[in-house]
Amino acid sequence: MVSAYILILTQVGKAAEVAAAAAKIDGVKASDDVTGPYDVVVRAEAEDVDALGKMVVAKIQAIPGIDRTLTCPVVHL
Repeated sequence: MVSAYILILTQVGKAAEVAAAAAKIDGVKASDDVTGPYDVVVRAEAEDVDALGKMVVAKIQAIPGIDRTLTCPVVHL
């Protein structure tokens, strides 16, 4: 199992809509509006890195109102 935080930059005024839409995606464990350089932070889980990539590209980035994403996989040191 692979976990990641996905940092999302949205269009102005779209953070709440993007967070709500992301929360409905299978594999998304949390989706929160935040302040700072990003507008939404999503915590997601997938079977492997390939499945995580597919989720980000095919499902999360397809949400209207998203300008950019940054995927940060969780590592256990």
